[in-house]
Amino acid sequence: MRHSHLAPWRWGGLSRQDAERPYETLRRDMESFQRNMDRLFEGLMGGRPIMLPEYWAAGEMAPRLDESEDDKAYHIDIELPGMDEKDIDVMLTDGLLTISGEKKAEEGEKDEHFHRRERAYGSFRRTLPIPGAVDEDKIKAVFHDGVLSIDLPKTKEAQTKVRHIEVKHG
Repeated sequence: MRHSHLAPWRWGGLSRQDAERPYETLRRDMESFQRNMDRLFEGLMGGRPIMLPEYWAAGEMAPRLDESEDDKAYHIDIELPGMDEKDIDVMLTDGLLTISGEKKAEEGEKDEHFHRRERAYGSFRRTLPIPGAVDEDKIKAVFHDGVLSIDLPKTKEAQTKVRHIEVKHG
């Protein structure tokens, strides 16, 4: 496949049949491109075909989180089901909050035959920028029912920097 066929301004050089249906030609070329990429990834993954989103879900842990803010603090809630607080590490360095940990696989019967394995095991690391100044001595992290809740209180200066501006009808 020639990649120049993917550019619409080059369609003028197509055959008469292709020029009458340029989108059909583009679709055919994109499918060919996808097949080539699939073959490339099959080679990289030891010959087994993969679908990337499924591979990421099964092999990597990327915990979901919620970030919020109020007048006094920033709040972060991270879902970490099946983990213990001793497996979690929280660090604040130069305005970056890093949460890392490891979910260990359960030891099971060696003779057990699985029909499906969707639960993810392994280590993770999430680094989040903190948008404002926080009082580092008052940061709290609490782990309860598989959710890590982190409260980052704003400094007094950061709390007073918020200024509401009246919006008038113009």
